[in-house]
Order: sequence, then structure tokens, then C-alpha cells
Amino acid sequence: MVVSNEFSTESIPPSSIPVMSSAARTLRVLVVEDDEAILAGLCDVLRFGGYLPLTCGRGDRAVTEILETSPDLVLLDVMLPGRDGFEVLREVRRHRPTLPVVMLTARGGEDDRVRGLDHGADDYVVKPFSAREVLARVAAVLRRSAERPSDLRAIRLAGGSVDLERREAVGEGRRATISEREAALLRVLASGRARVIGRDELLREVWGVDPRGASSRAVDMQVVRLRETLATVGLAGLVETVRGKGYRLHGDAEPTR
Repeated sequence: MVVSNEFSTESIPPSSIPVMSSAARTLRVLVVEDDEAILAGLCDVLRFGGYLPLTCGRGDRAVTEILETSPDLVLLDVMLPGRDGFEVLREVRRHRPTLPVVMLTARGGEDDRVRGLDHGADDYVVKPFSAREVLARVAAVLRRSAERPSDLRAIRLAGGSVDLERREAVGEGRRATISEREAALLRVLASGRARVIGRDELLREVWGVDPRGASSRAVDMQVVRLRETLATVGLAGLVETVRGKGYRLHGDAEPTR
């Protein structure tokens, strides 16, 4: 049993349960987990926290279940029969780029955490975990998901532009598609205009994770890939690096709403 002995609704004092509105109590969480004991425990905890749990026990069924049930959040185990969680996450992001996903993993190494975040996970929980931690992370991811900047429609720079709603960069007579994560990153940078946005802030706002104990490599790797895509349409200079501090948009970039 990889779950902490705290993994029981009896161990959660009422004061520690996230305060949710009556509407939030109808939120549906799909748990993709093949261990029946862990699955049952997670479902009990989610019900206790006011969520409606849905279940799936196989990686090769997970994407279909997600598309058919349209959950508000997914708790996704890494080690699954049929298909591992990283592969599932990668395909989910093609269909549901903004769906909140929290990875469940017994792998606590930095490389595995970075891999999950890099594929688009919003957060991760390392086994063994407590019921209190699961509820806190689910509530935090849902809250951060709702708070991310979304009113910016486009960013213009001499020679081209990026449509954040369509996730499309245009310039030099060419077009390129950016990922939902990259669009979210650009939204945060654009909301700060000329202000330098640190890696910790980007981890909180774009990845929705607590930067304490997390690696900033996921941010740097995402920026590298974004620049490579933007370079194909002549917009490689849109995101600037400020050494030792973070990133910002080019001074001539014009965000539009």
C-alpha cells in the first residue's frame, strides 16, 4: 500500500477542508488509477471534499473517458496498464489543452516531475500522500486554473502577431501553431508588459504549482521551444531573457484585448 496511513476521511479535520461554494460541490474529478485500494480511497476523499469522483483503471481507456465524461479535473497516475500517464497526458493536451491535470506518482525524482510539468501537468502528488494534501492540491489547481489571464486576445510586434485565442503565430507570410501552455505563458508575460516575470511566478501562474521544491527547468525548456516556433515566422525576439531574473516581452510588443 503506497498511500499514507493518513489517507482516510477520518484524519481530515473539518477546518482543513477547502471552502467551496455550492456550485463547486458539483465539480467532477476523474481518477485514473489501476490500484483498486488507492482508487477507492481517492474516491472517498473526493466525495468527502464535495467533489463527484469518476473512475478509470487503464491508461489505454483514459483519453476516451476524458473526452466522453468531460471532467473538471483529472487525477492521473503515471504507472498504468496499457499506456503510461505521460503518454495519456500528451494526447489529452491535444484535445483538451486547458483541462486541469494533477499527476499521481511514486516517482519523486526531479526528472520525472519536470517531465510531467513539461508535458502539461498542472501539479503532481508524490506517493505516499495524505488525503489532506490531495484535497488541497485539487482545490489549488482548480482555483489557479480559473485565475489565469484570459482576456488578452493577441500580441503584435513589427512584422507579425500571435493570436492567443487561436494559438497561432503569423509573420513573414507563414503561420505556426503554439501550444496552450505557450499561449498561457505569453498571456502572463503580456499582462506584465515591460515587467520582468520571474521563473517562480511563471511556475505559479502558468503551471499552477508551488515553486518551492520545483525545478525552473520546465519554464526554460518551454521558452526555448516557444522561441523555436516563433522563429519560423520571424518573431524569435518576442520573448526576451533578463539574466538572473526571468523573462519579458520585447519592448515594442503590443498586447491587445
